[in-house]
Amino acid sequence: MRKFWRGIAIFLIGGLVGTGFGVALGFFLFPFVFPPPPAAERLTETDRSPLVATGSFIHANPSDPIHYGKGKVSVYQRTVFLEPDFEVGPGPAFHVYLVPKATVRDAAAVKDAMFVDLGGLRAFKGSQRYPIPAGVDLKNFPSVVIWCERFSVLISPADLTPAQ
Repeated sequence: MRKFWRGIAIFLIGGLVGTGFGVALGFFLFPFVFPPPPAAERLTETDRSPLVATGSFIHANPSDPIHYGKGKVSVYQRTVFLEPDFEVGPGPAFHVYLVPKATVRDAAAVKDAMFVDLGGLRAFKGSQRYPIPAGVDLKNFPSVVIWCERFSVLISPADLTPAQ
């Protein structure tokens, strides 16, 4: 009788562990299997005034093939605009941040900063616009980064160059 209950306990524990692993794997793989369609947002005339800075997203850690980014970003007085050539590797819970540090290359630079969260990334490819909250002084934010909130991982930084 003891073997019977032991077998039941092992079966139940195995089922719980397997289910937990399956759910965790599903959360990780979902963005890779079912990515959102590419974005194609456009700037309105009020968003276009005036251009403050531009930059390009880079692959922050070349030894990490999953977390990459490329493409251009334009920062206007009221809007951050990810240009049509923007692309990042898929993943969960990506956000667009304005960061008050230049040349962000690792997660510590973002974690220790008083960044401005502009919202969740809507697509892994294509043009997207993110409004900048009122009162944000863009001179204090020389970087735009794509950040994974769920795992606290730097996906792709862009160093900003002031517009002429």
